[in-house]
Amino acid sequence: MSVSTNARLEVVPPAQERTVWETLRADAARAARDEPVLASFLHASVLNHGSLAEALAYNLAQKLGGADMNALQLQAVCAAQYAADPALVEMAAADMVAVRARDPACTSYLQPLLYFKGYAAIQAHRVAHALWASGRTMLALHVQSRVSELFAVDIHPAARIGRGIMVDHATGVVIGETAVVGNDVSILHSVTLGGTGKAGGDRHPKIGDGVLIGAGAKVLGNIQVGAGARIASGSVVLSDVPPRCTVAGVPAKAVGGCCDKPSESMDQMFDIASFDPGL
Repeated sequence: MSVSTNARLEVVPPAQERTVWETLRADAARAARDEPVLASFLHASVLNHGSLAEALAYNLAQKLGGADMNALQLQAVCAAQYAADPALVEMAAADMVAVRARDPACTSYLQPLLYFKGYAAIQAHRVAHALWASGRTMLALHVQSRVSELFAVDIHPAARIGRGIMVDHATGVVIGETAVVGNDVSILHSVTLGGTGKAGGDRHPKIGDGVLIGAGAKVLGNIQVGAGARIASGSVVLSDVPPRCTVAGVPAKAVGGCCDKPSESMDQMFDIASFDPGL
């Protein structure tokens, strides 16, 4: 399917996507007034576009384009995927809302769109996953490779990822081919959702809705992490985690219940007195 990079996408956006886009444009216009040296950049990145889909396609292409596949080519690829599946744009809006709500360093929707590589990596993965699912595996792998090179985030195009995702800081995040990540999940830097050997098949973790995975945690093997669970930073998880359970340690053990909605609260603290490393 060929879509001109200048073509307007005629899909009527749902309420959240429309609200995000209107807020994003207002933020960009205000920033352009307040910082004139960035005005041309903000116009090119946001204000010259007619929809969130167009802005996403442009910004991803500017970040990932290179000598082998230039920005105009990549922009056309992204635009085609957004036209074919508008849900990709809805999920991008949900991700932006999640980042704005959960990251205290984020003060506007402009920051994830323009500067947060975790957000960019997830949106690039969504495009790569759509390409993979349609049989365009080489192009999907090319997008994955560029994300890995530029952002130090390596997500296999076949991995399935839900909506409302925040990948904070993002450096060193690895998500394997058969991994599944549910909705409203928060992942910090240096997290691995990996396998345990060279055997093929279904070999990667399944992460439930609302899970918080702390920095440096390694979740390995075809295991289940239940909804609302919390994995402490630096943990190595080798077995199933029950819903709404906090695990910590190497290997990770249950250390008690969970805070309410950990992926939204981002509360990574637990009662250290209850943690017995000998369990």
